[in-house]
Formats: sequence, C-alpha cells, structure tokens
Amino acid sequence: MDERVKTIEGELTARGLRVGIVASRFNDFIVDRLLSGAVKTLLAHGADAGEIEVVRVPGAFETPLAIKKMAASHRYDALIALGCVIRGATPHFDYVAGEVSRGVASVCLAEGIAFGFGVLTVDTIEQAIERAGSKNGNKGVDAALAAIQMASVLRQLEQ
Repeated sequence: MDERVKTIEGELTARGLRVGIVASRFNDFIVDRLLSGAVKTLLAHGADAGEIEVVRVPGAFETPLAIKKMAASHRYDALIALGCVIRGATPHFDYVAGEVSRGVASVCLAEGIAFGFGVLTVDTIEQAIERAGSKNGNKGVDAALAAIQMASVLRQLEQ
C-alpha cells in the first residue's frame, strides 16, 4: 500500500485498559481454559490485574444481559465474552448459539465498546477441547487479542 495512505490499526498493548470478562459456568471445564488464556494474554500485553473484572453467569444464554449491564456502566474500555455451547440431540444448540451471538453483537454495536467474542459453538466436546488450548489454539486468547486491538482502534478513531 502507498505509505502516504493513513492506516489505523490496533496496537497490542493493554496498558491502561479496563477490561470486563463475562464467562459462563456451563461447560466450565472448557470455559475455565478460555478464561485462563484470556487473562494471561491481557496481563502479557500490559494490563493491570486490578483493571480486569470477571463476571460469571450460569450459561452462554445469559451472557448478553451481563454484557449489556457492563457496557452501560461505562466502567470498561473493552469487554470479552467466553462460553461454550456444544451441539446436542435437540435444536437447543441453534437457539442458544444464535441468540448469544446476536445479543452480544447488538449490545456492543449500540454501546460502541471494544469487544472480543470467545463463545465456542461446536459439535463435539473434542472440538471444544481443541479450541480451548489444544491443537487449534485457545479462543480465549484470540478474544483477548481482538478486544485489545479494537480498544486501540476505537481510541484512535475518537481522536
């Protein structure tokens, strides 16, 4: 690209960021790995542990309401949603997965807050394990990195 073109990119520094994380308790054997990855990533990129707040909700379906309350408080520079929805034998998966994604996206757009989405929607437990720190990485790490970068982008856009 031509170097005269101004490009705004997110920086990977969490220094000074206040970050809220919503983590569901359902499938906690997976979500706890996502949470650990997200927190370690935030700290590794300069976040102060005292500026990270974790809110535990019963399941992924409850995540949008917690995200809405947190965003409305204006106490955070970035929010992260972590959860795990595993397909079963009923259509329940489709409803939960769709509503969580839709609900969180609508809140973040309405509030204009940086966000990282780390809610796994998988067919099997094995797929969940793969995405929570195994061969496919850790989606909690990815969500934290997205939140850090978007907070940086939004700050630059506000200048």
